[in-house]
Amino acid sequence: MPAPSYRSFATRLRAGSRLVGTFVKTPTSHATEILGLLGFDFVVFDMEHAAIGIGALDRMMLAARAANLAGIVRVAEGTPAAILSTLDIGAAGILVSHVLSADRARAMVEAARYAGGKRGFANTTRAGDYGMVGYGAHKAAQDRETACIAMIEDIEALDVLDDILAVPGLDAIFIGRGDITAALGGEAISDPRTTEIVRRIAMAATRHGVPAMTICIDSEDAGVMAGMGINAFMIGSDQGFMAKSAKAALASLSAIQEK
Repeated sequence: MPAPSYRSFATRLRAGSRLVGTFVKTPTSHATEILGLLGFDFVVFDMEHAAIGIGALDRMMLAARAANLAGIVRVAEGTPAAILSTLDIGAAGILVSHVLSADRARAMVEAARYAGGKRGFANTTRAGDYGMVGYGAHKAAQDRETACIAMIEDIEALDVLDDILAVPGLDAIFIGRGDITAALGGEAISDPRTTEIVRRIAMAATRHGVPAMTICIDSEDAGVMAGMGINAFMIGSDQGFMAKSAKAALASLSAIQEK
């Protein structure tokens, strides 16, 4: 069967489908294209923790769409301008870090939506097929196909979690196990204290009918997360995959190097 279209990512996410993705941190189109050809459902272009500028992101997004891969952008700042530029170049969704309040979640959603929101209009963009999609059709398609995802990664967010999850138009949350672990003074995202907080967040998301995503170590870890109700899983990154494979390749030739 043919793979679902990248345009259906937001719909599938909202429906609770099991989705698999990874981070892309290298400002090149090639890694994105390869990941799409391998069959990943989505990638998150990491503009927060990687040296990805808007020019590189434009090319990476083109590669994602060509490879039928949903390109989500973790914006460096959750400002309306940053959100608008990433959506106009064709992002399938936005991921905003450190959402600590319902107001921040609401502002993110408003910046990304036409209906009920404040997204600046332009259909002469990649998202609007360079003007070949009419006003009404463009607005409807973008509201339907754009995923708004809030990162819950701060201990402080736990006190207002229900308020955040109740924000209309919030499509999903991403549970940031790395930042939570760092805040707790842990050494790995498998820290039992982190796992307990993840469970608490996932249970709240389930109560509100909001899908949840997170990063996983391996398939066993993903199974534990799935058991908590999480439905979208990320593993590794393009840089991590390259380092792991390169390390294994180098080790395979160690005997020759020693001679």
